[in-house]
Amino acid sequence: MSMSGRDGRRLGLGAIAGLLAAGTALGVGQFVAGLTGASGSPVVAVGELQIDFTPPWLKNFAIAEFGPDDKLVLVSGILAVLAIFAAIIGAAATRRMAYGLAGLAVFAAVGLTAAATRPTATAASLLPTLAATASAAAVLLILIPLVKPRAAAAPRAVSYDPVTADPVASPPAAGPGEASEPEDMRRRSFLAASAATAGIAAGAGLAGRLLAERSSVASARKALRIPKPSVTTQTLPDGVNLGIPGLAPFVTSNTSFYRVDTALVLPQVAPSSWQLRIHGMVNREITLTFEELIKRPLIEDYVTLCCVSNPVGGPYIGNALWLGASLAAVLREAGIKAGADQLLCTSVDGFTSGTPVQTVMDGRDALLAVAMNGQPLPVAHGFPVRMVVPGLYGYVSATKWVTDINVTTFAGNYAYWAQRGWSQQAPIKTECRIDVPTGLTTLRAGSTAVAGVAWAQHKGIEAVEVRVDAGPWHEARLAAVPGIDTWRQWVWEWDATPGGHVLQARATDKTGYTQTAAQAQPEPNGATGYPSLSVTVS
Repeated sequence: MSMSGRDGRRLGLGAIAGLLAAGTALGVGQFVAGLTGASGSPVVAVGELQIDFTPPWLKNFAIAEFGPDDKLVLVSGILAVLAIFAAIIGAAATRRMAYGLAGLAVFAAVGLTAAATRPTATAASLLPTLAATASAAAVLLILIPLVKPRAAAAPRAVSYDPVTADPVASPPAAGPGEASEPEDMRRRSFLAASAATAGIAAGAGLAGRLLAERSSVASARKALRIPKPSVTTQTLPDGVNLGIPGLAPFVTSNTSFYRVDTALVLPQVAPSSWQLRIHGMVNREITLTFEELIKRPLIEDYVTLCCVSNPVGGPYIGNALWLGASLAAVLREAGIKAGADQLLCTSVDGFTSGTPVQTVMDGRDALLAVAMNGQPLPVAHGFPVRMVVPGLYGYVSATKWVTDINVTTFAGNYAYWAQRGWSQQAPIKTECRIDVPTGLTTLRAGSTAVAGVAWAQHKGIEAVEVRVDAGPWHEARLAAVPGIDTWRQWVWEWDATPGGHVLQARATDKTGYTQTAAQAQPEPNGATGYPSLSVTVS
């Protein structure tokens, strides 16, 4: 084998060693995170840091392209980048170990920075990264010497037979750093050490996952019994569902309800440990436990929530039956001081939203919600307590896992997304969506149902109109609704003619405002424009 071939093989084995070092780091980091109760592994910390610095356009792209899988894509991307650089570090270490250790130091600095800058960071938050770095360094120090070239043997010493005076060659002396076993034995040692390393990495990762499950609140959620409401929403009127296949149902199931948040790992908050502190510009600071909260009069109401990242006609909206205590009543007990106009609400993971005081106090059912569609809140939707405020986009109202409300001012404090260029105040815009037809199949000529949902939370939908090929507007038939805080189904019967057509819709709310045709992106305070659908009729 040529020298270049041997070098290539050594670099390849070095890259494998680097990958094994990275795998061990991930496993050990996961294990230490589970052992210490740290908020997440180094990958999670880096991912959350990445989310913090993601520009709005990239956030919207990720949500639009990957939907609920956006966090999986982010983590997968981080792991892919980590694998590439780990292989490079391993290969570099075959040239000089200092190169590999320097590369690990860079990754350690990134991981420690990410962990230390989390809003809920403690000293324990640094331990997973420190342990991960130490384990990766140990793997390199063990594996790399097994792939490095053997040092050249020292020249043979020459001596002379004392009888014949003939020269006699002595056995070669071992050169500095020369291995004592042959190369094939060194290769077997590398394979054995690699297999052991892989086993340790997998075992540590599995143990870390099992340790993390100790903090799971699944059993606590299952055992929780929520009291019946003191104030029940009126019975749903007949006709809230038009019964059209493909049309979004009036009530969105818990499993189908959209999820958009910044948490890579779902916070596990037990009801027994949950507390809500209300402070700031109040006459009396209040701290509520979960037991105290659910002993208060509970209100049940249907409310539609919408994400500000929802594009025109998009899926990030849902309607559910929520149960919770009145947020306004709690704030009245605390006593809001003059000049306060913002509730800076903080999640257990450090996320903040800024909710207008006036909106919460104007009589709408702003809730500290504990149940969703008759069940305790799913963990992904804020268990044990979240906020629900009709009429505001989620990023300024719907704080999940809420634990702190600071009564303050918009001038004095900027919430998470407001710091990143989004509007501080964001009432939901009057919009509608076309659900049927989908535009994916060819339609038959004749009577065709064009249907969808429209929303204008806390204003109510008055009318929906549909037009074909920019022609005249036709009024759709509206479904019944229990109140003004939910979306509303609609349908228009179209006498479809053969050819290609473009369908558009617009909604009018009960204040008389009609949805604008002006196209706008979600940032900084919600998308606008008519939903548009191209269809083919045979």
